[in-house]
Amino acid sequence: MREIRLGIDDYKRAYDNGRIARTLGASGYPATLDSLVSGVEDARDPAKHKIYFMRSIPRDPLMPDASVANADTWGKRSYASEPDAPAEGADVFDVYSLSSAIGLNGIAYRKW
Repeated sequence: MREIRLGIDDYKRAYDNGRIARTLGASGYPATLDSLVSGVEDARDPAKHKIYFMRSIPRDPLMPDASVANADTWGKRSYASEPDAPAEGADVFDVYSLSSAIGLNGIAYRKW
């Protein structure tokens, strides 16, 4: 989860620094987790090389169904959704586990 969050933050930082083309009304967060791996065109590079933020999306280790794609093993919260009621939307601001299990600290994994 930490690695994905770092990738999301790196993407946002690149957007804020003008390395990713700005879109009117966009939050600056990636539209999908897969775009962290597939990369985006570097707006500052005359050769239009891509910027990559992750090599691959890790699976949620608590997802029992091996047939589910790695990016789909995570719950996704959009920038526009409330922290207490995370919902998918136009971008990916954060990820959380879809598991209903409770961690050793007594907190549900989906609240980490």
